Amino acid sequence: MKSVRIIALRRDRKRLLEHLQDSALVEVKTGTKTEEGFRRSDKTAQCKQFERNEELTGQALKILNKLSPEKKGMLASFKGRKVIDPDEIGKIAADSAKIIGICQKICKIDKQRADYAAEQVRIRTLLAQLEPWKKLDIPLNTKDTVTTAVLIGSLPKPYDNTTLSEALAKECQELIFEFEILFSSPHITCLILFAPLKQKEEAEKALRTLGFSQPLNPTSRTPEVKAKRQIEKSEELRKKDEEAREELLSLARYRDQICDTQDYFRLRSEKYRVISELDQTDHVFVLNGYIPEEDCEKLQALCDKAATCVVEFEEADEDAPVKLKNNRFAEPAQSIVTMYSAPSREDIDPTPLLAFFFYFFFGMMFSDAGYGLLLVLATALLIKVFKPDKKMRNNLKLFQYCGVSTMLWGLVFGSIFGDAPAVCYKLFTGNSITMKELLPWPILDTQKDALTIMILSIGLGMVHILVGMGCKFYVCLRQKRYAEAFFDTGLWMLLLCGFAVLAVGMVTAPVVMTIGGCIAAACAVGLILTQGRGKKGVFGKLIGGLASLYDITSYISDLLSYSRLLALGLTTGVMAQVFNMLSTLFGTSIPGIIFMVIIFLVGHLITIGLNALGSYVHTMRLQYVEMFSKFYEGGGRPFRPFSTRSQYFKTKGSNDDE
Repeated sequence: MKSVRIIALRRDRKRLLEHLQDSALVEVKTGTKTEEGFRRSDKTAQCKQFERNEELTGQALKILNKLSPEKKGMLASFKGRKVIDPDEIGKIAADSAKIIGICQKICKIDKQRADYAAEQVRIRTLLAQLEPWKKLDIPLNTKDTVTTAVLIGSLPKPYDNTTLSEALAKECQELIFEFEILFSSPHITCLILFAPLKQKEEAEKALRTLGFSQPLNPTSRTPEVKAKRQIEKSEELRKKDEEAREELLSLARYRDQICDTQDYFRLRSEKYRVISELDQTDHVFVLNGYIPEEDCEKLQALCDKAATCVVEFEEADEDAPVKLKNNRFAEPAQSIVTMYSAPSREDIDPTPLLAFFFYFFFGMMFSDAGYGLLLVLATALLIKVFKPDKKMRNNLKLFQYCGVSTMLWGLVFGSIFGDAPAVCYKLFTGNSITMKELLPWPILDTQKDALTIMILSIGLGMVHILVGMGCKFYVCLRQKRYAEAFFDTGLWMLLLCGFAVLAVGMVTAPVVMTIGGCIAAACAVGLILTQGRGKKGVFGKLIGGLASLYDITSYISDLLSYSRLLALGLTTGVMAQVFNMLSTLFGTSIPGIIFMVIIFLVGHLITIGLNALGSYVHTMRLQYVEMFSKFYEGGGRPFRPFSTRSQYFKTKGSNDDE
């Protein structure tokens, strides 16, 4: 990575920034101090306006997508952004004011519909409150007459005429009253009570004792009339809401233009944020940033073409970002590395090693030639048909390479859709045959040769761990930490190699076992003498060295983790064989063939889905936990170039292919 400084005439600023944005070559430094004699333009207001417009278009799209989802196929997410001519951006800009007006209208109509919905809820609540009072033929807020007190309300218990009369008489024996129960349920009794006006206080007191409460929303009309008007209002609101909905549906035809406009404002916002970081005078401006070393010549050519300017390159400082660059084989695995953390300046790029082991282990876990072939063909077809953007294309390439590895391991394990060839042979000929007999090359059966595969898995795990430790050894040498390289890493590597030789000698020759034992013993002594070198005193150094040998348990634990290579491979094979067996239950009759095809397809789709996910997750775990823990620090900042960062379109000739 290099630091770059571009000095150009201010009149060329617009053209140069547009070229830089399309090229996506430079990351602009932010937060730096203004150089003496220069000033900066405050573009905060413009950026906020662009961000508001971007948010508004996003809200409008959300409303339209909720009301009228865009018809997309199941595989639409693989499709890349549409490519437009740079001149079309001018047209999008010219139409942006109109589209913003449409977005505002969409949001306004949606708010009206929300208000209608809230009013409908209020009406339903009011109708529910009026329901118990339907029999009442006078208004709920009826006042007392000259001689009679009128009390309308409810009691929190069920009553009938007898029990209510008894309850009122018990509370006030002198009370003269007449009542009508309008509604009764286990939780409430609605009633109207008449009493002499002079006994109103006694009547109210008696009712309060029973828990009497007046209606929440007394009206000047009868409940029946009030309910009828509310129903009419609800119908009117429904019609208005339907009209508003139809209007929104008619505005859905602007969806593509809204998408383009959102990208336009995203592009503008990014550009103005960069302008805010430029040091400027009345005649010149200065752009400071970072650029990958291999792109320096491209930038120089671009600047010479776009403007009269001076381009200076220097060694990058400690805050420089990190951009990974790998060949076609390793590049798809960069997403796995960055998912963990971008490498720091002290790290090496682990992508090539991770790519090899990721493809290798994934294939060993998925381990079926038929599944691998499907994976290769499916990813190739998706890339060919949908022409996805770089990020999605790399993800598909990752699984394509994993599919190749899966095919190879499937041939090693003799698994082609499980044991489908052998099952079909038996079904149609009546003669039993195994995959080992059917295939013309020697195979490892995941069930019968489980011990062999387990030893192979542990051996591969040993290689994987040693590669990780070798990376640590190299990093220490590069940083001139020689003691750490030889004593803390080199001795452990030799110790593990000694144990490996010892294990091989146990099944081959005693002399090999002796050699392995001697190597392991010598390394153990070396660790005891060197691992406590940071302690004080001879005794402290010795104890520290002895204690370090306890780390052998963690290495044993790491090695045992690779048994999942056998476990996942065994799971894939057994599940496939079970579905193959189920598919043949009804023989070779026509219904049996139909049943076989259905079970075969559904069963193997389930097996592919579950085991591909398991293989992906567990392969990542082996990289992150077992290998990366040996040498990788991470913590780097990914390179984020000044680019369009668009979601829906990219300009023809643009380098923005993320």
